[in-house]
Amino acid sequence: MEGPAVPTILAQENEDHPNQPLAPGLYLVGTPIGNLGDITLRAIRVLRSADRIACEDTRQTQKLLNHFGISTPTVSCHEHNEAGRIPEFLAAMQKGARIAVVSDAGMPGISDPGMRLAAAAIQAGIDIHPIPGANAALSALVASGLNTERFAYIGFLPAKAGARRAELEQLVSITEAGTTLVFYEAPHRILETLADVQTVWGRECRIVVARELTKLHEEFLRGSVVEVMSELNQRDRIRGEITLLVEARSPSEDKASSGSITERIAELQQTESLDEKDALKHIARERGLSKSDVYRELQRERAKMR
Repeated sequence: MEGPAVPTILAQENEDHPNQPLAPGLYLVGTPIGNLGDITLRAIRVLRSADRIACEDTRQTQKLLNHFGISTPTVSCHEHNEAGRIPEFLAAMQKGARIAVVSDAGMPGISDPGMRLAAAAIQAGIDIHPIPGANAALSALVASGLNTERFAYIGFLPAKAGARRAELEQLVSITEAGTTLVFYEAPHRILETLADVQTVWGRECRIVVARELTKLHEEFLRGSVVEVMSELNQRDRIRGEITLLVEARSPSEDKASSGSITERIAELQQTESLDEKDALKHIARERGLSKSDVYRELQRERAKMR
């Protein structure tokens, strides 16, 4: 039981000597996702001591550096130029440079640039040092009330409706019931994504929408997908960065509420003599969706049948 104490003590001793130079290599530095108080002392030391800081957006990072009085030179490293920057960074580190990598917020490499650079550094035999920090996915997960022992980080779903629905349907077939799925989603797409979640996992599927984590307007909406959609539908506008957590369910659960719109229209026309327009209104109320969401789903179903 005494084994782990040795590296812990050595790490503490290293941090107690701030004048000790950083070792050469790549430093993946976590930065705040909103509240500047969430930066760590170690992250500040690394950013001050590095030779260069590779930034997703140099303007955004400069605000953080100015706040903490850090004057280390910065260079851009984002999704469009990361591949081109890699040879330059590798050459510098092989000569003894210390390069810190940051994203606009959170941990680099998690739905942000950094993954390819880390892989290339490993292949080149360069040491990599993770500097832990804030992360929206994990912060939302631990406060969600959903399963934290079995979860899967998916990141951003496709923006196009058909591709998004296809990915969710694939997740149904490969995900064990009870697993918490963690997504990032844009505020202008969250209602459409929740409609797809209901179609795939049913109206009683438990979800959490975590919005603006660590910021002034931090908010958690917990409940069934229908309950959360109903709350969001009442708002004039949905703003802020969103983390969506979904409790995966068995495909057989709640089948009636997640069935075909086409079949439900036919059923309502036969049993209640409703025309298609009124049937769509009925289904929208029944499923906690807007009529436009139901109509879009109907069009997707009909497109598949052609």
